[in-house]
Amino acid sequence: MALEFSAPFPDKTEQDEGEVLAPRFNSDGLVTAVTVDAGDGTVLMLAHMNAEALSLSIETGVAHYFSRSRNALWKKGETSGNLQEIEEILVDCDQDAVVLKVRVKGHDASCHTGRRSCFYRSVKLENGTASLVKKDRKVFEPEEVYKR
Repeated sequence: MALEFSAPFPDKTEQDEGEVLAPRFNSDGLVTAVTVDAGDGTVLMLAHMNAEALSLSIETGVAHYFSRSRNALWKKGETSGNLQEIEEILVDCDQDAVVLKVRVKGHDASCHTGRRSCFYRSVKLENGTASLVKKDRKVFEPEEVYKR
């Protein structure tokens, strides 16, 4: 059974300071979700949640998201085994974004490229040109895990 969320409050003070979960979904019905490792705080990924994904995440303790590219609900790690078990969900002041603190199972990887974090590259500026530098190695081979 999906949770019912309160509608956003017309009173900004209640939205910002109150104790009622009343997510402010955008015009596409989504809130932004930042996922971090509960142990070391590493930013693992950024995704989006619709009401069903947020509800399932709260009810099951396993991260669910909404894929904009596939237009479908997605249980993170269902195929790869890298399930994200939620330790805590934080909601920002105006309730239009959440942070999930998770423990990742399987390979301890959250990126479909086989890396721990989706944020595995940093920007480098050299001679007026910006490029990307890989900071993390793969912890699994996507072709093997996803049978591509």
